[in-house]
Amino acid sequence: MILNLLQLSSPALPLGAYSYSEGLETLVEHQIITDNQSLLQWLIQDLKFGAIRLEAAVMVRAYRCVINQDFSQFIYWNQWSTATKETAELRQQSWQMGNTLIQLLVHLEGVKTTENQNLELPPLKNWVEQVGKPCNYAIAFGLGAVYWNLDLKNALLGYLYSWATNLINAGVKLIPLGQTMGQTLLLQLHPEIELTTTAILELKDEDLVSCNWGLALASMAHETQYSRLFRS
Repeated sequence: MILNLLQLSSPALPLGAYSYSEGLETLVEHQIITDNQSLLQWLIQDLKFGAIRLEAAVMVRAYRCVINQDFSQFIYWNQWSTATKETAELRQQSWQMGNTLIQLLVHLEGVKTTENQNLELPPLKNWVEQVGKPCNYAIAFGLGAVYWNLDLKNALLGYLYSWATNLINAGVKLIPLGQTMGQTLLLQLHPEIELTTTAILELKDEDLVSCNWGLALASMAHETQYSRLFRS
């Protein structure tokens, strides 16, 4: 299970996550984020109040839908996730990464057995056919976590860790920061990721809210930014 978790949450997974900065490039350009401390503060605020908290909560619901084999709710949360994206750029990122992960999971099913050892699950393609395209990344990750036999808490930790790693790597390139400082930031985020994981697991559906306007404005501005290293 540990190896499956490491692979599913690895930055090396070929999903294209490294090519997105989620508005970070705009924030650096406008000197809102200028050093390691301002980047750390931004990431902590996002974990507490922002989009990643909402995305991770959707991943949890997708996971539970697969466990319960509830196709209708699985489709519902995919549509809900799309509707809550505040910009076209964030929506396209989620769709591109989700569709790519779905394709990868189906391909890897032919290489290794992906059935959960504790459940009798239908073939992976059944879920793929039901959700169709586009599939959001959080939905695809939740599906993969069940079929790769991950428990929910570890899957959630891996999901948040993967997000933090991607944005810290973007910050290392953009600010710029040294690689050692990047690892220091990631270590400093560990307690926040733990706290956020615990809180998300207790969230009810009616509590799924976020305060995300800073990210939305940065994402919209990034599309027309003069010079860019990352995709919108």
